[in-house]
Amino acid sequence: MTLKGSLEELAEPVDGRISGSTQLLGLIGDPVAHSLSPAMHNAALAAMGENYCYVPFPVAPKHLAAAVAGLAAIGVRGFNVTIPHKQAILPLLDQIESRAAAVGAVNTVYPLPEGGWAGTNTDIDGFVQPLLGLEKGIPTLILGSGGAARAAIQGCLELGLGPVRVAGRSPNPLLALRQTWPQVETVNWAELNCYLSQTRLLVNTTPVGMHKPGSPGGQGLSPLSREQLGLLSPGAIVYDLIYVPDPTPLLRMAAELGHTPISGLEMLVQQGAKALSLWLGGKPVPVEVMRQAAQHQLAQV
Repeated sequence: MTLKGSLEELAEPVDGRISGSTQLLGLIGDPVAHSLSPAMHNAALAAMGENYCYVPFPVAPKHLAAAVAGLAAIGVRGFNVTIPHKQAILPLLDQIESRAAAVGAVNTVYPLPEGGWAGTNTDIDGFVQPLLGLEKGIPTLILGSGGAARAAIQGCLELGLGPVRVAGRSPNPLLALRQTWPQVETVNWAELNCYLSQTRLLVNTTPVGMHKPGSPGGQGLSPLSREQLGLLSPGAIVYDLIYVPDPTPLLRMAAELGHTPISGLEMLVQQGAKALSLWLGGKPVPVEVMRQAAQHQLAQV
């Protein structure tokens, strides 16, 4: 598909205007002002000629139930869910797909034909997309034990990777992961170095290394040192779910050591493409348009 017009134009609703028949899609979270999703979804919708508009809705936790009911009342055709609502929204939905139930989080919601909302988790689809084609049985180590780690675990198991190990600093989240996925091995962070030489896919799901605009707190940080990255199997894949800055310190060091880096921006784009296709009845969406729009928006940060 050819990218017509500037990315600024494509990030607006189709034809640059909203009509009486424009349908709404959106994102709920707190905060949402930083999100790249409106830019990439509206760019794709414009390129497809679809009369939809994707809108970010800031929703405080205390207003979540009212917001979900309100979105149904005004006929929103679907919405994404981001922090801090991915778990809290579960009891407000009428149907939850099995993968989302296993992960314990929903990031995409769509209306049911009979009314009400259904939830799924396209973070899993976004995570696995850059890894398709990997041979099965690749030893994998996931850093972190939070919600992002749960999507990564599910994705790795669906791809047939393994053994899958998860390293964390707190015992309770690790115990919860073992209860959900008994086949996953959990590792105390202090023992991490013992497993690095066996690892061919390293996934960072921690926020360490993230740089939020206006806050220098994460600059220059990495969940692993250069020495630790040097312990990985030669040519290992290093996948950082963080995409700000680009590259992250982890990915920059990994590339310098000859490993294969994958940015979390690709996961963001691919999960968004999966959600948009779902909302539009399975239509193919222009992933490259979404990728370019996200990159363009990120460059403005």
